[in-house]
Amino acid sequence: MLNTASLLNMNMNETFYISHGSPTLAIDDSQPARHFLQSFRQRVLTQKPNSILVVSAHWETTHPTVNLINGTSDTIYDFYNFPKPMYQLKYPAPGAPELAKKVKKLIDESGILSEEVEEDKNRGLDHGAWVPLMLMYPDADIPVCQLSIQTNMDATYHYKIGRALSPLKKQGVLILGSGSATHNLRTMQNVDDNSVASWAAEFNNWLKQSLLTGRYEDVNKYEEKAPLAKQAHPRPDHLYPLHVAMGAAGLDSKAELIHDSWSNYTLSYASYKFTQSTT
Repeated sequence: MLNTASLLNMNMNETFYISHGSPTLAIDDSQPARHFLQSFRQRVLTQKPNSILVVSAHWETTHPTVNLINGTSDTIYDFYNFPKPMYQLKYPAPGAPELAKKVKKLIDESGILSEEVEEDKNRGLDHGAWVPLMLMYPDADIPVCQLSIQTNMDATYHYKIGRALSPLKKQGVLILGSGSATHNLRTMQNVDDNSVASWAAEFNNWLKQSLLTGRYEDVNKYEEKAPLAKQAHPRPDHLYPLHVAMGAAGLDSKAELIHDSWSNYTLSYASYKFTQSTT
């Protein structure tokens, strides 16, 4: 349960977009992205959040939905034909029902939607949430809530959802978008030389330069502005969490690249921090 007194005394200036890559990141110690996430508490965000809101690429709904869980969240194995140890992993984080209600209220009152945010009282945490979180916060002692994405809507819509959620930062909530900076599973290859496809590198570099120079409107219109956008993201599901995190950071926020690595020739693990100006 959230501690109301501590919420009033804590301000979270940062939001994050994490590229979670393959589910095997949970067990594959050869991946630099795994080591990055394991060092998150020491090197990236030393302040422990009161609760965590995850916007994952792996929860798509027609209408925005929060998982309002009382008790422990189930671990969802939303992948197939992976090594057996993957299906034995658990991330028993407590649900965050109070946070879910706050998320619903903020979005409902924003005027973005024509109908209210829905609640799901059964859904646990998908691998877009629990894989990075078990590396970032292995004690599973922070309440977690998930918010779904809508692939029938555009990037600007998700940016506006993020803007509506921005007040949560003042209550000690870590807003975490979880996707992948590039995500075209049909182009992935096992390579021995750590090489990267030129088109993937080009899109990844465009995204980096756009974010670091504050061209958020270009990122919202990435399908028009970015080179090879459809090749990097045949579907928008793994990029929309970025737009939510970017919007939640605030209009005067600054983006910082906090990790950059690759696997399987075309899968980028680029991850970003968005920091709100305090001036």
